[in-house]
Amino acid sequence: MTAAPHAVMRVLDDQYLDRPFRVLTWLGALSVVAGGVVAAVTGPLELDKGSWLAAYLVLVSGVSQFVIGQAPARLAVRPISSRWAWSLVASWNLGNAAVISGTLLALPQLVDVGSVLLVLGLGIAAFSVRGGDPSTRALGWAYRFVLLVLAISIPIGVLLAHVRHSA
Repeated sequence: MTAAPHAVMRVLDDQYLDRPFRVLTWLGALSVVAGGVVAAVTGPLELDKGSWLAAYLVLVSGVSQFVIGQAPARLAVRPISSRWAWSLVASWNLGNAAVISGTLLALPQLVDVGSVLLVLGLGIAAFSVRGGDPSTRALGWAYRFVLLVLAISIPIGVLLAHVRHSA
């Protein structure tokens, strides 16, 4: 057996991560797997929005969530409260569920609600790494840049949801 599975488990169950951030990390990893499964069945099942769903699950719900779950243990000087951390878990996952449901059901208003929750989650995620350690300053700025890219993509997604269903 190789060391890779042990390294993955160490990242997923990092002792320095508070429980909510472990949950974010695990849900992010599971979303990546779910996105892979959706990608695999999209062609054979002729899923109309399958490629969009696979990409969303992997990139937004998966990789982003994984990074948001890992960042506080690596970058934060002062941990956020458990209440704020669980609010991040809830806002990010309910927001993703609403965006996915709204897109698949052609309900742009549900995409709007999900987007508001995602913006709230991004705000909490940015707050969770405030006052970074000077030794991780570059990594902290890279993390904040990722959050900014996600924040910029949200209104674009909202606009596309409304344009697509305005006929």
